[in-house]
Amino acid sequence: MFSDPPSEIVQSAVPLVPGYVRASGGIRVRFAATDRRTQAIERAESGGYRVRFPRIAETCEAVLINTGGGMAGGDRMGAELSLDAGAAAVITTQAAEKIYRSQGAMTEIGVDLTLGSGSRLDWLPQEMILFCGSRWRRRLAADVAADASLTIAESMVFGRVAMDEIVERGFCHDRWRIRRDGKLVFAEDMRLDGNPAGLLAVKASGNGARALATIVHVAPHAEQRLDEARDLLALASSECGASAWNGMLVVRVLSRDAQGLRADLVRFLEGFRHAAMPRSWG
Repeated sequence: MFSDPPSEIVQSAVPLVPGYVRASGGIRVRFAATDRRTQAIERAESGGYRVRFPRIAETCEAVLINTGGGMAGGDRMGAELSLDAGAAAVITTQAAEKIYRSQGAMTEIGVDLTLGSGSRLDWLPQEMILFCGSRWRRRLAADVAADASLTIAESMVFGRVAMDEIVERGFCHDRWRIRRDGKLVFAEDMRLDGNPAGLLAVKASGNGARALATIVHVAPHAEQRLDEARDLLALASSECGASAWNGMLVVRVLSRDAQGLRADLVRFLEGFRHAAMPRSWG
């Protein structure tokens, strides 16, 4: 997926846990619209990863489950989700994903989203918590039909805030590529290496943020919803902003308070989507 970059936090040349016992798996789901509702017509699960469907209606709700309770260095997970023409789905996770301290190996996540004509997908996983000493990277790729609608909301929390944990050692690389009608419309890489807390403390980067979120909405009328998005952000306690271009709307959120960011995210997404958040968000 990527080549391992150098990092200050490689702790052991010989890992205490051999690579062959590390977790590797994922899920693959294909959704289709049938009889006025959307349902999963193909499903595959491997390793400790499962997907469940608490609500199958016009919009199908799917919950991704990691039975291992988190990921550590050397673990790998992949999610492949495709929507046929006219299908509508909301994808979330059972709980926040935890990325634990690594002895040196990278935790790898790959997400592939494919949206057919007229389909709609809301990708709404709960936050990812990065522990001190974690080494993590993700590749997120989306291929969206010209008349489809995709909303992605991803958030990260650096350290267990309730325990006042500071992520002074770690590595993360988040790579997004979104194509619409085959054309690349959004490309972004975020990389924090060495001392994430120190990098986020700088005013020009995070201004002391402990949590951050990115929302990307790709749809035929995305740019026309910019004023609506800014109105929904007006009451947020977090530092946030929205912009729109090239058939997309992008929202950024930064906060020193992880719970405050989560509350702002829920308020915005419920107002913007005109729907309640999935039940697993509690």
